[in-house]
Amino acid sequence: MTRIGLLSDTHSYLDPKLFDHFNDCDEIWHAGDVGAMTVVDELRAFRPLRVVCGNIDQESSDLQAHQRFTLEGLDIWITHIGGTPPKYNPIVRPNLQIMPPDIFICGHSHILKVTRDPGLNNLLFINPGAAGKTGFHLVRTAIRFTLDTGRISDMQVIELGKK
Repeated sequence: MTRIGLLSDTHSYLDPKLFDHFNDCDEIWHAGDVGAMTVVDELRAFRPLRVVCGNIDQESSDLQAHQRFTLEGLDIWITHIGGTPPKYNPIVRPNLQIMPPDIFICGHSHILKVTRDPGLNNLLFINPGAAGKTGFHLVRTAIRFTLDTGRISDMQVIELGKK
């Protein structure tokens, strides 16, 4: 069993309340638009971190455009600009159609959304919204959930307050 804390679009602002919300998490995942690398440093000092490069970030060995991995028997793909079902980004769409993951995570839109895509093997699409203060969103959000032997459970939306 692995407990995950998921956030995106911090844009250099890391709300201290996230550390309380993610205290029982085994890993933190960040779906891009990190901003200042101090955000990465603080999250890495707190828990193991999987992070991708957003459109405001510079791609590097620390921030790659995509992460695809298996955890708890689930195929997971994290990227920043992924679109939304069924209107996926044209760059990721072909790969999603050829080999859809169990869970597809992206950020970018600042719009919290969790849904299944029956057109792509019923993959679970997750966008945690935006945890930072920059953008058009009104409420800052993140998500917490559990992965356990091929299942996802205990998903909770975390509202961090107005931006």
